[in-house]
Amino acid sequence: MNKAFVREPDSTADYCPRCGSEGEAVGAVTLAAQLTEAQRRGLSEPANFCPSPRCEVIYFDKFERFVLAADLAKPVYPKDPSAPICACFGLSCEDVERDVAEGGVTRVRAALEKAKSPEARCVECAPNGRSCVAFVQRYYMERRKQ
Repeated sequence: MNKAFVREPDSTADYCPRCGSEGEAVGAVTLAAQLTEAQRRGLSEPANFCPSPRCEVIYFDKFERFVLAADLAKPVYPKDPSAPICACFGLSCEDVERDVAEGGVTRVRAALEKAKSPEARCVECAPNGRSCVAFVQRYYMERRKQ
């Protein structure tokens, strides 16, 4: 069939109403763990996590309603770099920086192993409901380059 007659699929991504970043869908379990009942009522499902560290929005919906990171009970990474990268086990940016300074990966490796274990509760603890592995690896590689 000629590709000129094939319709491309419509984009299903939602974008942050403040910064325009593509959102990451989050489930009800994550929202229940991170938000108050009143905050959850202010969003429709499905809701999205804004992954941009520079944007103050943490969650938003298709109707451009949002919750600010500053309105959460505790700071979360990547919105606040002082918050643990690994919300389940508490690995911090300082821990990663110490590994880089020492030329090792002791703390990072231990956290990544725990993150892959059944003890990890990413759906409840992480603001995006996902494992911290990608954040930790990216941060480690960025620091090694510096």
